[in-house]
Amino acid sequence: MISLNILDYSPIDEGSNAREALIQTTELAKKADKFGYGRFWVSEHHQMLSLAGSNPEMLMMHLAASTERIRIGSGGVMLPHYSSYKVAENFRMLEALYPNRIDLGLGRAPGANSLVTYALNEEKSRPLPYEQQVVDLKSFLTDEFSADHRFNELTATPVIDTKPEMWILGAGGGSARIASENGTAFTFAHFINPFGDGLTAVKHYRENFKSSSLFEKPKVMIGVFAVVAETNEEAEELAKAFDLWLLKSESLQTPTSYPSIQTAMDYQYSPHETERISRNRNRVLVGDAKNVKNQIEKLAQLYDTNEITILPNISGAHNRMKSIELLAESFNLSNQ
Repeated sequence: MISLNILDYSPIDEGSNAREALIQTTELAKKADKFGYGRFWVSEHHQMLSLAGSNPEMLMMHLAASTERIRIGSGGVMLPHYSSYKVAENFRMLEALYPNRIDLGLGRAPGANSLVTYALNEEKSRPLPYEQQVVDLKSFLTDEFSADHRFNELTATPVIDTKPEMWILGAGGGSARIASENGTAFTFAHFINPFGDGLTAVKHYRENFKSSSLFEKPKVMIGVFAVVAETNEEAEELAKAFDLWLLKSESLQTPTSYPSIQTAMDYQYSPHETERISRNRNRVLVGDAKNVKNQIEKLAQLYDTNEITILPNISGAHNRMKSIELLAESFNLSNQ
């Protein structure tokens, strides 16, 4: 039985604005809660003007208050920008208010360009290695410090009797190694790197996993873009807007909003752009609910996992709502 989750970027549709995008994220989380999805995660992106998701912790607080059952998480907090101690206190606060519903997903990517990285780290005189930050954060969340740890007399507050789930996010072997060494769960970003490295990373993680107070056994989740509609033809239309958004997001022409289907259809693609779009299609599942369900089941089988996170990053809030409803019905999530 596959558990389906959602990672939402809070896309700002053409003609809309950031405030409306965040309201739409809230409504999407409520629907996901109602439909039976397991987790609803939100992202950290900076200087991407087509996305409103820049501060996962604050948005998580709002979403947890707006939902009843679903786990709320970060996909992810970009730890190199921040103090492990402060991140631990943020997530302990969330966990204290919403026990057994909070996921702490961590990433090491900047989530932005070099100027943003400079702005977020301007006051830091001596940045720590990411590996050490993860060890520190785990220690603050579990209150388990080595005898010689520099902060072994420090406690992250509030002190509570539950822990948020700690996940390492990655698109390669380095993150898998850190997750296995620290006994955290591991999320592989198939939507970033779909070309085979994931199987090696997940294999390494499972074979080298060290049991911890966070997880006794390895736990794997796979993330993938998904474009779902009533018919395969409608999904292909929506995918055209996704193609253009992803193309521009990864170029010097960062979009200021998420393009409409019409804008995508009117766009004149160069041969290089057409080739790039074709390659990017490996990162996304496109089709009607039955078609995408089959693709998800194959992906789950490939990685030997029962947790798949979809990114319904498509044009139009109503299309995003419909896509998660269609997929929930296809998987019969509400009755699982």
